[in-house]
Amino acid sequence: MMERMREGVSSIWVKIILALIILSFVLTGVGGYLASSDQPAAAKIDGEEISQAQFEQAYQNERNRMQSQLGDYFTTLMGDPGYVQQFRRSVLDRLVNDALIEQRANALGLRISDDQVKQAIRAMPEFQRDGQFDNDAYNAILRRSRFTPDQFAEYMRTDLLRQQLLTAIQSSDFALTNEVAQLQQLEQQQREVRSLTLDLETFKKRAEISEEDSLAYYKEHAEQFMRPEQVKVSYIELSADTLKQTIEISDDALETYYHENLAKYATPEQRRVRHILIQGDDAQAKEKADAILAELKGGADFATLAQTKSEDTFSAKQGGELDWFERGVMDESFEDVAFALKNNGDISDVVKSTFGYHIIQLEDVKAPHAKPLADIRDELLADLRDQNTAEAFYNLETKLAEFAFEEPESLDAAAKAVNGKVQTTDFFSLEEAEGVLASPAVLQALNSPEVREDALNSDVIELGAEHVIVVRVDDYRPEELLAFEDVSDQVHEILAAERGEAAAEKLADDMLVALRKGDNTLLENNDLSFSEPETLSRRGNDPVLVEKAFSMPKPDASQTVFDMTHDQQGNVVIIALDKVTEPELDAVKANDPLADQLAQMNAQQDVMALLDVLRADAKVTYSVLDGTAQ
Repeated sequence: MMERMREGVSSIWVKIILALIILSFVLTGVGGYLASSDQPAAAKIDGEEISQAQFEQAYQNERNRMQSQLGDYFTTLMGDPGYVQQFRRSVLDRLVNDALIEQRANALGLRISDDQVKQAIRAMPEFQRDGQFDNDAYNAILRRSRFTPDQFAEYMRTDLLRQQLLTAIQSSDFALTNEVAQLQQLEQQQREVRSLTLDLETFKKRAEISEEDSLAYYKEHAEQFMRPEQVKVSYIELSADTLKQTIEISDDALETYYHENLAKYATPEQRRVRHILIQGDDAQAKEKADAILAELKGGADFATLAQTKSEDTFSAKQGGELDWFERGVMDESFEDVAFALKNNGDISDVVKSTFGYHIIQLEDVKAPHAKPLADIRDELLADLRDQNTAEAFYNLETKLAEFAFEEPESLDAAAKAVNGKVQTTDFFSLEEAEGVLASPAVLQALNSPEVREDALNSDVIELGAEHVIVVRVDDYRPEELLAFEDVSDQVHEILAAERGEAAAEKLADDMLVALRKGDNTLLENNDLSFSEPETLSRRGNDPVLVEKAFSMPKPDASQTVFDMTHDQQGNVVIIALDKVTEPELDAVKANDPLADQLAQMNAQQDVMALLDVLRADAKVTYSVLDGTAQ
């Protein structure tokens, strides 16, 4: 229970919520995400399709994320075809879950307004500069991601819709005081143990293994010693990030760009106004506002009327005065009139907004002010270099495609055309592909008959935004059984480990039988002894020992409990549990972190239960993995 509680913080529930707002999932090569294809759908949910391109992009994004977090360990995991299949299934399951949640949210009548979408986009740090939304940055990122504003807004609307449903589920859970108290007691429980380690290396050295034994094992387990089919690959990689480093910007070009984009690097015009607000949208409110306007036209003081008659109680205290504001802050109709007033003291007609009826008086204007070129030189250089890089990249991409196609039996001409370098690999299996070669699109190309069998250049393959590659197979060797002479040491090591572990476990089993009877003879005969007593908590430094110790039954007052496990090095460990100490609990606090964790776990279970119901009610068909329907 306590282990599940600790895992709750990084649970699938949290991941589902976070996954809905991770922008990198959207902005990494999303051109293919929305594109149609003749390929069969990866999955169908009641007729709604998840495209193959959508699935492959999601898979690659998740693979890149895991690679960056786990490094070489993840590379090792991906060398196991079984793990790869499981990993791909988990990604497709997540896409199916998203679709099911979206369908249920729509069925419940949940909706996301245009204003909610707008506010969510404006709050994204990727689209901001100096803490403010930058429309140019927004359009540039969408352009490079091959999204139109309407497509991106619809994507955000769908994500926010799912989040709305999930948040409603999350906020409905809570933890009872007695539940938290019981969990506190389990969390703070301590166990006194002694341990005895049977070193696996010692038993491996004692194992007697003849060459006949090794040869017999080799023949019986030939599948373990197969060298997988392998390829040698050469490729040209073209990336805007790399190209950017070579782009030179002259001072003249920089100054010209600065003057052409002064508005972009200037503080916007700001205005300070007073206003009188009459709330409501009916004829009576309009009539009241018209009467106030008539008084103003008759010479009444604006500030005085605002103090006595404005229904914006906060600004009324300051005579209707508002803080400085720029375009994009106020209600659009209010803003249009405020920025149309010409001179300080000018008073508008009655203006209708979503808040009611306003009368506006212009107090002051701050003209836009351009930042000096010297102050923003680095920012200008980065912007101009981005623009020049994009143009240069697409020109080079076109050349790469042309030369790779026109001279398909070599990459030399294509490399010369783009001033690039042909990179080569040694033999490797596709399951062990690393870096850019691990991309699903690249692996698909390397498996194609044209590239693998005919030894032709691939088409240009898009790895991400402004990142492409062309590959070819230089050499190929099929799967084959490695010679016994080449793997004899490996076979010997495997046998020694198996037999050594079996011998250690046999001795441990015998010891457990004897110890449970109170017989220490085997300990004495093997010159073994337990360690000094050690008090463990659930958050101990040795997770293997802790997990086993806290899974053992409580000992009687005078009877030690014995059991066996393996440590992180594979050694056999016998554990003697002597005593369990229960804590004396203080009063449970309402905001105890444990209560939050329990509520979080309940929320996770609610989400999983919802998904179980949705899957049971829907027809879900997987095409790309195993073709089974659920």
